[in-house]
Amino acid sequence: MLFNPQICNLKDEKFLPFISVEEIETILRNTQNPSVERIRAVVERSLGLNRLSMEETALLLNARGEEAGQIILEGARMLKRKVYGERIVLFAPLYIGNRCINNCAYCGFRTSNRDALRRTLSDAEIESEVRGLEEAGQKRLILVYGEHPDYSPEYIAHTVKLVYGVHQDNGRINRVNINAAPLDVEGFRTVKEAGIGTYQIFQETYHPETYRRFHLGGRKMDYHWRLTAMDRAMEAGIDDVGLGVLFGLGDWRFEVLALVRHVNHLEACFGVGPHTISFPRIQNASNLDRKELTPVNDDDFTRLVAVLRLAVPYTGLILTAREPRQLRDRLIGFGVSQIDAGTQLEIGGYTEYAQKTAIRKASGSGPEAQNLHREQFELMDTRSLAETIGQLVETGQIPSFCTACYRKGRTGEHFMEFSTKGFIKRYCTPNALLTFAEWLEDYADDDLRSRGWRLIDQKTEEIDPERKEMVVRLLDRIRGGERDLLL
Repeated sequence: MLFNPQICNLKDEKFLPFISVEEIETILRNTQNPSVERIRAVVERSLGLNRLSMEETALLLNARGEEAGQIILEGARMLKRKVYGERIVLFAPLYIGNRCINNCAYCGFRTSNRDALRRTLSDAEIESEVRGLEEAGQKRLILVYGEHPDYSPEYIAHTVKLVYGVHQDNGRINRVNINAAPLDVEGFRTVKEAGIGTYQIFQETYHPETYRRFHLGGRKMDYHWRLTAMDRAMEAGIDDVGLGVLFGLGDWRFEVLALVRHVNHLEACFGVGPHTISFPRIQNASNLDRKELTPVNDDDFTRLVAVLRLAVPYTGLILTAREPRQLRDRLIGFGVSQIDAGTQLEIGGYTEYAQKTAIRKASGSGPEAQNLHREQFELMDTRSLAETIGQLVETGQIPSFCTACYRKGRTGEHFMEFSTKGFIKRYCTPNALLTFAEWLEDYADDDLRSRGWRLIDQKTEEIDPERKEMVVRLLDRIRGGERDLLL
């Protein structure tokens, strides 16, 4: 992986933060009220699989009027199909522990919230949670940790290895990503050696003054330490990283442009941009004070998702179950490529969910309300994995559990080499069909299995002839009981 020490050496006292409030605000001021023709030209450049500049991104953010808005949305829809096809990668978060030294005003797990119920899963509980996830058919997890001395790099590495080691029947977790507090370079090397997939951490807000207003205690108060976390991760050899912003803390246009600036920085320093970008919105949390928040409405949220898709064509966009199901179903068309499903935010929630579901079915009672003192925030899309898959099938999207690129070394620079040229679709669609077929055979009920195979047959016909024959053969082998067949 490329490393440019002249502009990226964190040990150099002359190293300056790459986020400039003045630069971003100036670009936003200078791109007001762009013409429809200018918006159309920017979208066309993106459809040519070109990364957009900050100025071009700002033009899309500042576009006004229905016509310009429709050009942006349709461009994002076309680009999504062109690069990723009609497949959606599915994953689940697994909260390992919520002990935390930070006092972040927006978070239910903040230290000042005495009502938050603290818990760290034991090894046996982690194994139980993973078995519950595997019984639903999950193959990709992201492990989530609070920032606390208990969650050291060694502990994180231990839990990652533990998760990989849990197998039952055809169930196994093939990719373990992590969302954990920033580490030093040696710490990142430790978690890399455990075999993590993507390292994900959100800046929350790139605006320093806003950052100070919401981060009131703990190591997370250090804006620069968090901002440079990805540099240390990549210096340690982790070439798949995930950026993100928590929308609702400040000006959403500023934050989108700052994300693009962060992408530029990583590409300049390491030759590799982020594997994913996330864009969660603030949701209710235990004892949350909402008076200083700046909520992002659904229309602006839709615009920012479309603009991110156009600005960074090769990067996966993650839309979480923080959002309502109807909005999630809609935004998939405008550029989202990954979603979580069957999500439980409570520590130990997957094991307890299975137990409570059995009791509810026996008694005929409805679902329990969420207990926000036990969860980081309120979950808006509470569908099970099977329910989510059923909706994807209904709309012609291919549910995917694929981990082929990670397992075959198509990460970092290699992933960008494929995806920036639009070739990743050649791998993603066939592998999505293969992994979905495995899920249907092992976990679906009769109705969903029938509907799912009809979709697979339809999408297989659309594959280029060179690969179609191979995919048909592999699908037949899956029907015959073989598993883990990938291109």
